[in-house]
Amino acid sequence: MNDEMMTNTPPHSATRPDRICLFHVASGQAGYFTAGQARGCGFSRALLSHHVRSGRFIHIRHGLYRFREYPSSPREHVLAAWLAVGKNVAVVSHESALDLLDLSDVIPDAVHLTVPRSRRSLPSLAGVKIHTTDRSIEPGERWVREGMVITSATRSILDTAEKGADPEQIELAVAQAIERGLATTEELRRTASERSRRVAELIAGALQQVTA
Repeated sequence: MNDEMMTNTPPHSATRPDRICLFHVASGQAGYFTAGQARGCGFSRALLSHHVRSGRFIHIRHGLYRFREYPSSPREHVLAAWLAVGKNVAVVSHESALDLLDLSDVIPDAVHLTVPRSRRSLPSLAGVKIHTTDRSIEPGERWVREGMVITSATRSILDTAEKGADPEQIELAVAQAIERGLATTEELRRTASERSRRVAELIAGALQQVTA
């Protein structure tokens, strides 16, 4: 169901600049890489700045870069936001996760990321909506799509429903997730019961339509 987890960490810690090492890392991240990943491949901040000035690298935002020659992809802005906030901190969630899973017809109004409530003081980024939660994202709720860690289908549906999304989109996402084997009726009903009454009733209604 979920792809193999990908860490995209440097295969070794280089003391001299190793472009092959860095390109290997960036290839799993749509051409993007962080300053920390570059350091692991032997690139100092001064050398990164040099390559930005020469045009080899593009400086996206603080601590985030991209190989200029790497081909663009439709959702690379989501991956860039996830890397900028911190791949070990944030998970792509809500409408952004539904979009990556091709569930519902929702068009995300921003890049939605979820972080632990303890990290609520993270700086804001343009075009990024950061959600905080005390509800742990369990290993089974962490899937990988297009090189990004995202919330599972069930978690994404429930988080989006809890945020107050269009009920029709939630119902469509439920039907598609069950049809494609991304979620089960039992899982959705059980986890919905742990949310608000409104969410539980919305999911129950959606499941009734699917099983009718």
